[in-house]
Amino acid sequence: MNIEELILVACSALFASVVGGVAGYGTGLLMPLVLVPLIGAQAVVPVLGVSAIFNNLSRIAAFRKDIAWSHVWPIALIAMPFCYIGAAFYSELSGPGAAILIGSALILLVPARRILKNFKQKLSQASVYSAGAAFGLVTGGVPGGGIILISLLMSMGVTGGAVVATDAVISLIVGLVKIGTFQSYGQLPFSSWALAALIGMSGIPGAFIAKWISDRLSVKVHTGIMDGVVVLGGAVLIARGLKLL
Repeated sequence: MNIEELILVACSALFASVVGGVAGYGTGLLMPLVLVPLIGAQAVVPVLGVSAIFNNLSRIAAFRKDIAWSHVWPIALIAMPFCYIGAAFYSELSGPGAAILIGSALILLVPARRILKNFKQKLSQASVYSAGAAFGLVTGGVPGGGIILISLLMSMGVTGGAVVATDAVISLIVGLVKIGTFQSYGQLPFSSWALAALIGMSGIPGAFIAKWISDRLSVKVHTGIMDGVVVLGGAVLIARGLKLL
């Protein structure tokens, strides 16, 4: 990658971090739209898996007193093996196959977020385990799986800063399994680690910018615009995977 492309990635990571801070999600959904043309679809999920470590560690440090530990291990332990399966499956995909998978996931996660956001029913233990397994499988193979985890925690009665803190801890634990799997399959050369570090560090100021914006911008309008961008980008990735573009 040349210097212009690195600057584009850094600016996009900052923007995605700001969007995530305002709308509650965003980095895993927006960054593939920038990264796929630059590094190929197959490298995207491993790179974002590493860069997410920076974000999760910063959130844990900021919200460490709000962590709902009673919810961490039941979800993390069930999600870990399924995360391995998802990451292993992704590692076996070809470039076009990875593009189609990522594009499809981006499109499907937009309506999924809207549906899960309104799901307030109290979950049974079996439902919690099933949702945890689904989170692990999805997050192992595609970006944006955090939507499932956040919705699951809210359905379990976790609110406020505890959602952010608990989500960060679980995502960090499961993310380490994801990274280890990709590393063992040879999906994380040094160049990917370096790019992931650039993305992670570039996104750190985004939380502070998001706080300033959130006081002045309608989240509903902002989220609607981002949903449209994500769906369009997902369609483009599918078309590229099918060699239509």
